[in-house]
Amino acid sequence: MSESQLWNDVDDYFATLLAPHDDALAAALRESDAAGLPRINVAPNQGKLLHLLAQLQGARRVLEIGTLGGYSTIWLGRALPADGRLITLEYDPAHAEVARRNLARAGLEKIAEVRVGPALESLPKLADEHPEPFDLVFIDADKVNNPHYVEWAVMLTRPGSLIVLDNVVRGGAVTDADSTDASVRGTRAALELFAKHPKLSGTAIQTVGSKGYDGFALARVVA
Repeated sequence: MSESQLWNDVDDYFATLLAPHDDALAAALRESDAAGLPRINVAPNQGKLLHLLAQLQGARRVLEIGTLGGYSTIWLGRALPADGRLITLEYDPAHAEVARRNLARAGLEKIAEVRVGPALESLPKLADEHPEPFDLVFIDADKVNNPHYVEWAVMLTRPGSLIVLDNVVRGGAVTDADSTDASVRGTRAALELFAKHPKLSGTAIQTVGSKGYDGFALARVVA
């Protein structure tokens, strides 16, 4: 058995045991596939982790940067109370329409709002609304702009909020300080913010599984 197959088998075991089949989530994946969306959504056990993190936060307000087909959005939205609010930002209008259908099927259309356009245009508009601080921010969009997304996440949260940054390992390329890959450079800059920003305390975790060799970073807003 290859190493990657073993990773997949372990993920399948964890998902079957701890994040079992769910009609709305399965339909969200089918709808995304049918619409030709890239298969880059989080794995089921990773979705369950986001769900638990939101619950542990006692989150009432969540911001997601990067919606895709709404699979992770469903996991996060289900962790919120009935009067909670989730705003998710998606660049591609076609992806956003798929996500809206998936969220409606999951019964989250009153909690989750999909906003369309470049996130770096949507975030200033969101800030102009003077929203209540978000309790959790999940960043899973274009990696080039990761440091900008982290800065906005700090501005839109409060002490005690949690910021989750996905896909930080880049297959190990994150260690290359001389990389010319814009996604690697953006990820490294975001991690450096986690390390140096006076309002953040963070760490990063390597993972293996059905999504290959990757990882995520977590930061708590401390001031």
